[in-house]
Amino acid sequence: MPLRLSNSALSSLPANVAGPGYDRARLTPGILHFGLGNFHRAHQAEYLDRLFAMGEGMDWALVGAGVFEGEKRGRDILAAQDWMTTLVEQEAESSRAKIIGSMVNYVEPANADAIIERMSRPDIRIVSLTITEGGYFLDSEGRFDPAHPAMAADAATPEAPKTVFGMILAALELRHDHGLPPFTVMCCDNIPHNGVVTRNTLTGLARLSDPALADWIEANVAFPNSMVDRITPATTERERGILRDEFGLEDGWPVFCEGFTQWVMEDNFPLGRPPLEKAGVQFVPDVAPYELMKLRILNGGHAVIAYPAGLMDIHFVHEAMEHPLIRGFLRKLEETEIIPNVPPVPDTSLAGYFDLIETRFSNPKIGDTVRRLCLDGSNRQPKFILPTLRDALASGGPIEGLALECALWCRYCAGVTDSGAAIAPNDPNWDSLAAVAQEAQSRPQAWLGQKAIYGDLAGNARFAEAFARNLQALGKDGTAAVLSRYLEG
Repeated sequence: MPLRLSNSALSSLPANVAGPGYDRARLTPGILHFGLGNFHRAHQAEYLDRLFAMGEGMDWALVGAGVFEGEKRGRDILAAQDWMTTLVEQEAESSRAKIIGSMVNYVEPANADAIIERMSRPDIRIVSLTITEGGYFLDSEGRFDPAHPAMAADAATPEAPKTVFGMILAALELRHDHGLPPFTVMCCDNIPHNGVVTRNTLTGLARLSDPALADWIEANVAFPNSMVDRITPATTERERGILRDEFGLEDGWPVFCEGFTQWVMEDNFPLGRPPLEKAGVQFVPDVAPYELMKLRILNGGHAVIAYPAGLMDIHFVHEAMEHPLIRGFLRKLEETEIIPNVPPVPDTSLAGYFDLIETRFSNPKIGDTVRRLCLDGSNRQPKFILPTLRDALASGGPIEGLALECALWCRYCAGVTDSGAAIAPNDPNWDSLAAVAQEAQSRPQAWLGQKAIYGDLAGNARFAEAFARNLQALGKDGTAAVLSRYLEG
């Protein structure tokens, strides 16, 4: 019978499962984290776990937090496991399981008063975030959107916030009033200049109700930029079954991921930080070159393979990479249009970085799904694809592959694969996207007219022509034929 994960189980773990390697009773909190999803638990929580196993930084343990009612289920699962997670690293030739024990508590989700109070205590010196690319209330140009309904609501009732940023503001104000120094706000989401974006959203919200607080935050709160990377699919019954059958362990919410992981960060922590460089974090003066490389080559590459694979009814990412048309589309587009628009990165070969990514995408053990890569295109396309397109247009470089990628996303949002199978809603804005995508089949400009996504790109005649031509070809000939013609040049 599988062993159920808990503190009491740590002394009798299966031989092929590694325990935390430290006494969890010695841990004390130092970081409150919003967004306890799979990526955080495979990344930030795992780096801290490594550090604690060295006997270092034991006063930097994690306290979880979440703003949505739906996060209560995840909290209940983790509470039953004494806040621990089983992490399974999978490579083509091997799998390794270990218990991550770096979290010591989790405030009740959606309980703003409790979350604000916990952030207000002096032991919390860092508040970190993985709230997805869509959680920062940005417009099509990547700027804070003060008209967003959630921001307007928090500005109208700052004493009863509903968003992460409203709660952070309330906690910072309390600390200021009580004479406590502010915590560092550390973003771990895939957003260009993520620390700057986080600062702009937080101060932008503050200016709507308390400009003096906004000025104080700009002068006193640190927002280090960082680049994070680890492919981490969603947990399904498949992963729970593998853990149970191959490792003899029962975990209600295990995390499966690749072996590769990277974290590059600016060293800007006025209240101190855990010595994460000992656990493999790379601290640099300027993270911008690293984050741009990753966002364009890796995240952009995910988008490139996602929508043709979705339209061709391919389920897993590694299966998409086994298809010669999709693999060929990825490599040609990366080499001719994406990588030429990535500035040099210190001590890094961009071609070698892409070769590694191609290998990572092909990992058959990960079980990453095409549907996950297709998710939330309305927030991801403006961050991972369109900046490259803008640079290519500005330099007069080729854009055919990028225009084709945009057309594939539009075709996907129309809701039917090439075989005629229905595509289930897969975006927070799916209903409006689907309506516009269907109209675009006969009037392509309708798709580009979504200003919140494309901004002024709709007025670029070169892009509009290439997009319309590719979209009409996809409707007439299908994905495989259009990819074949692109690869033939």
